[in-house]
Amino acid sequence: MNIIVERYEKIKSKIANVDSNKLAKIVAVSKTFTLEHIQPLIDHGHIHFGENKVQEADVKWSNIKKNNNNLKLHMIGRLQSNKAKKAVEIFDYIHSVDSQKLADILTKSQNALEKSINYFIQVNMGSEQQKSGISYDEVDAFYNYCTRENKMKILGLMAIPPNDDNTEKYFKSLSELNLSLGLKELSMGMSADYMLAVSHKATFLRIGSSIFGERS
Repeated sequence: MNIIVERYEKIKSKIANVDSNKLAKIVAVSKTFTLEHIQPLIDHGHIHFGENKVQEADVKWSNIKKNNNNLKLHMIGRLQSNKAKKAVEIFDYIHSVDSQKLADILTKSQNALEKSINYFIQVNMGSEQQKSGISYDEVDAFYNYCTRENKMKILGLMAIPPNDDNTEKYFKSLSELNLSLGLKELSMGMSADYMLAVSHKATFLRIGSSIFGERS
């Protein structure tokens, strides 16, 4: 068995031991890796892949997605508003809706293309200036704006918690907020903390290096 597929299957097995309802899906974060490196996982039948740059995703995935309708591409990085239209063309899921301006452009773009996109609202859990995201206290109002004014298909919330040894506290808080909004999906957890995320009801896990190896 290919080493990438082997790592993936081990992770899946670990998740299954905690997630009895099999709700958690792995978004294999393929950013910076070549298609040749990723191909064994595609051939294995995995369908969810994550990229953080629009241009790289376009070059890497456009052709293969035309020939494989099952593949689902997730935008997991910060999305600049001037790249939003192109992102709507390429991606099926956008995890980083973080401002009213971006929400408006995404809505306009998807309507023009007559395409339905799945969205997550990015929450800035620790009010970190270097990170994007809606502040915790403003999520409720922003969610209402996205769903009522823009009719966006918001699946759930997303966050990258601060690196301050309080990850479990942030995951618990985000999970509770997600539940209070009645949202069914929750995007949190990466290679270092995905098992903790699963225990707090994460349904989309963004796992890269644990599957594909370290980035050069």
